[in-house]
Amino acid sequence: MKSLVIAEKPSVARDIARVLGCKKQADGAIEGEKYIVTWGLGHLVTLADPEDYDGKFKEWKMEYLPMMPSPFRLEVIKQTAKQYRAVKNQIARKDVGQIIIATDAGREGELVARLILKKAGNNKPCSRLWISSVTDKAIGEGFKHLKDSREYDALYDAAMCRAEADWLVGINATRALTCKYNAQLSCGRVQTPTLAMIRKRENQIREFQPKPYYSIWAKMETEAGKPDLILSWQDKKSGSRSTFQKEKAEDLCRKLQGEKGVIFDIVKIPKKVYAPLLYDLTELQREANKRYRYSPKETLNIMQRLYENHKVLTYPRTDSRYVGSDILPTIQDRLKACGTGPYKRLAGKLINQSFSGKAFFVDDKKVSDHHAIIPTEQFVQLDHMTVDERRIYDLVVRRFLAVLYPPYEYEQTSMVVDILGEKFTASGKITLNQGWKAVYEEMDGIYDQEEEDLEQVSSGSLDRQLPDLKKGEILTGLDFNIKEGKTKPPAPFNEATLLSAMENPVAYMESDNKAMAKTLGETGGLGTVATRADIIEKLFGSFLIEKRGQDIFLTSKAKQLLDLVPEDLRKPELTADWEMKLSNIAKGSLKRKEFMEEIYSYTEELIDEIKTSGGQFFHDNLTNKKCPDCGKRLLKVKGKNSEMLVCQDRECGYRETLSRTSNARCPKCHKKMELRGKGDSQIFVCACGYKEKLTAFQDRKKKEGKGVSKKDIAKYMRNQAKEEEALNSPFAAAFAKLNLDSEENQKK
Repeated sequence: MKSLVIAEKPSVARDIARVLGCKKQADGAIEGEKYIVTWGLGHLVTLADPEDYDGKFKEWKMEYLPMMPSPFRLEVIKQTAKQYRAVKNQIARKDVGQIIIATDAGREGELVARLILKKAGNNKPCSRLWISSVTDKAIGEGFKHLKDSREYDALYDAAMCRAEADWLVGINATRALTCKYNAQLSCGRVQTPTLAMIRKRENQIREFQPKPYYSIWAKMETEAGKPDLILSWQDKKSGSRSTFQKEKAEDLCRKLQGEKGVIFDIVKIPKKVYAPLLYDLTELQREANKRYRYSPKETLNIMQRLYENHKVLTYPRTDSRYVGSDILPTIQDRLKACGTGPYKRLAGKLINQSFSGKAFFVDDKKVSDHHAIIPTEQFVQLDHMTVDERRIYDLVVRRFLAVLYPPYEYEQTSMVVDILGEKFTASGKITLNQGWKAVYEEMDGIYDQEEEDLEQVSSGSLDRQLPDLKKGEILTGLDFNIKEGKTKPPAPFNEATLLSAMENPVAYMESDNKAMAKTLGETGGLGTVATRADIIEKLFGSFLIEKRGQDIFLTSKAKQLLDLVPEDLRKPELTADWEMKLSNIAKGSLKRKEFMEEIYSYTEELIDEIKTSGGQFFHDNLTNKKCPDCGKRLLKVKGKNSEMLVCQDRECGYRETLSRTSNARCPKCHKKMELRGKGDSQIFVCACGYKEKLTAFQDRKKKEGKGVSKKDIAKYMRNQAKEEEALNSPFAAAFAKLNLDSEENQKK
């Protein structure tokens, strides 16, 4: 009898097949003497749409809500139905004695395989492959330690509860809001609180009143070639380094001018700073956005290629920044694999060292499904990577090397000076050992000393070399001055900081429930490391958020939605409550049935609240241009990288792109230009005022020796079309089927 291995994607299936010696190509599978390896394409099976339970649900009508299927049905995803049939045929083979689940090791990966097996009616015994990287070595070791799939039944129950609960709440609430307000309004337990966080930040910025503050500085010039002494005033009572009282600052400055100072105390303390922890996906997405302007989705896609295709990095969808003690014996092999090119010297210094399980980045308790993202034992070929892949790989490898290096060591000197009873301080440091910072010497800006200095200046504690002075010395020739500053509002969210807020939304909770706050911290906040990027993209695609430069703002549609949606769906507490219970289900301490009974009751209450609530929705972005298909006025909307006109009539679905941010760079300021217009009349426009027709751009590139071929242009235009498609709301197809007359609804 043979074993059937089900992988999540074709690339992983090919790797497993190679390790298991499977070479014969079959329909949607690869076969060997003992194993058959088949694959999904992500999910092949999902929860059925409402109309699959009752044909009347094709129409979006308030009287049909809430829709409460029990039990839920499964349906094969149409786009990947061919592969599902291939997997089902392999499951049904008489010579297949057992199934080995080899999908991604996590809650969602478990769901991918279990839904396929359930839909296919499998009753054969199952085992589970649980690995964090897809190198040949990891796969081989994993198959030596297969586990009984029943050990993961509770994890599957938690995954199903999450999917069914999101179906009940998300689909019912979205239909209810859409029917009541005759507008394309969608909501959910993750995306709606995310919008609420953005609104709270916008309110904080709008309501912020800048307030001037004043700090007092004293400077003493020293001998030529030696550093000057710069002291900052500190209030003895409050410890503050500034005052909001201008008169107080001016009086102090006049009073102290010409006075001498006495060095009251000098303390020298040796200090150590360890490297930042290893990357989890969210931290990597944040840094890639900050450094390279990659969106979270782009970073995840690049990571996926480095994991699946190049096999040089471990599993990307991890929420841990630690590794377990089981990784320690593999560190030497990982160093040898990545120790090439710019990393050869850095890795070479570590190759003969041993590492203890007491290291700060090793913690078995903080590794759940997967450890932090680190290099694999697969030897790397940097010249086979794209620029984007190279950049992300570089970030991960340097962070991996940094935690293995000794800490950065320096001597911190703190000085306290008494000037006529007022306290002034200065601090300085001398580097004793560069330690892990040597790993980043070639990377400008990641750990920039200048940025550190600026932060210290703002706090009144500039770390710089101090002149050689002793306790009790008298300071003369002090020059006092006042520096005025203004308090600043919080910065608008960008994609990096929004990820941070989603990961840790405790500050946006309205309750003081410590258990919920703890759960949000432990479970990763709103969404998961695997879904946050998609959620942000969905908010852009649904025209609920827009970009202004790198900053993110709510659209009018989102602001109105937040006023219309039930209060519960705006709070992070809902996710905290669910995750607490899903975690208990995964541990076996809560039954799936109990959780789902609560969700059914909650859904009924939610829909009743929407039905009985007041409020109205207005399109305030109407243009005077009429839809060429139905004649109604078009709405002007702004997507993530484009500006569009869309028809206000949900049944019509017409849309046209006005402009789109391209990858073409302005020859004057080198910023990305917008591409406007259609066909031969398309023109590139830059924010600096530069304009250039598409045809002129092509000619210029040819003259520069960087010609753009017709094939390249065709490919570019196809990609543009695909991106425009991607901008469509995920509910567009469903809205197109609606039989709701807008004028009738307005009369109602």
